[in-house]
Amino acid sequence: MKLPDDVRRFLARRFQSRHREWLLGDAGEGQWPLEVSLGMPTEQAALRQVDGVRVWASAWQDWQGVGTLSWCERRWKTLGSQRLPEKLALRNPEDVALWIGESARWGRAKSRYQTLTARWPALARQLPRYFEVLADYSDADFRRLAEMLDWISLNPNSNLYPRQIPVTGADSKWLDSRKGLISDLIATLQGDPTGERDFFRRCGLRAQPQLMRMRVLDPELRARLGGLGDVSAPCDEVASIGIRPQNVFIVENLQTGLAFDDLPGAVVIMRLGYAVDVLGQLPWLQQARCIYWGDIDTHGFAILNRARTYIPSLKTVLMDEFTLMSHRDLWVEEKDQHPSTELPLLTSTERTLYQAIKGNTCGQQVRLEQERIRWDVAWNVIQASSR
Repeated sequence: MKLPDDVRRFLARRFQSRHREWLLGDAGEGQWPLEVSLGMPTEQAALRQVDGVRVWASAWQDWQGVGTLSWCERRWKTLGSQRLPEKLALRNPEDVALWIGESARWGRAKSRYQTLTARWPALARQLPRYFEVLADYSDADFRRLAEMLDWISLNPNSNLYPRQIPVTGADSKWLDSRKGLISDLIATLQGDPTGERDFFRRCGLRAQPQLMRMRVLDPELRARLGGLGDVSAPCDEVASIGIRPQNVFIVENLQTGLAFDDLPGAVVIMRLGYAVDVLGQLPWLQQARCIYWGDIDTHGFAILNRARTYIPSLKTVLMDEFTLMSHRDLWVEEKDQHPSTELPLLTSTERTLYQAIKGNTCGQQVRLEQERIRWDVAWNVIQASSR
């Protein structure tokens, strides 16, 4: 037997699972009105819980709310004639939303859906995926979104930087958190929903040049750059730089790279993270001995694996079991491990350590950040690797 609170919970689950298709209008033949059976008991069940049946019937007798409540007469052998609630019928999603306290969100979502699809009918099937955007955006954010879609649709190849788009309030912070949404909707408007997903290419915008941070550790190499030792420049400019280092260190952390002292014939590239793809754009790097040093965790090894796509001969330092175990007191937890079970470009010893960390053999989601390794130990290893 469903009491009003039971019905409310049932409708909340139904709303959660169906609100997107309701917004689209694909409710299905015969879904409305939505009829909710109230679980009328048999006479035998009623005899086992007479007081419960009385409370249940009384709750619906006193109920006042949206929907059509149907009653029926039961002529039972022992309990006699009883008038009992049978089912509740709701006409449409508005009734469901009112029942569960979602009227305001549903109303906003439906109104905004109609506004956008009236302007761009092609979005009709894509927009329900973004119900929370339609329901929860402020009026200012919704206006910015609509204006952004309108401007990009009319200027598909502007080659402007995003901040140059003449939409009020669409600053970098606003755009950065909405790139996926905008590129997805623009792809749909352009009739290519499964194609290019890069925000800049999809929207015909210009991305800021990717900067590479590099330190030149050899005084003679610095002299060829007019004494410049700390370089932050677009990758294509770094690719054409007039030096030929013998050793190239690639480190994951900025402060680690800043801690390097002078080393003959060496440079250190810092803080690329997973953007190690740019290493393939540096012709002078292909002739050097390249050494990677990252965190001892699953992502550190995943970055190494990715980097070897571009530098197959890439060596490592300080990413071994001895380094990990001798710094046990400095371990922290890696909150989200890399999902891959296999990283094919790791060496056998690297692969063994990766799987030990991923399998929690050493401890729970172990992580040793590279900057935590004792510097006297690290610097001795770095110097030895450059000889």
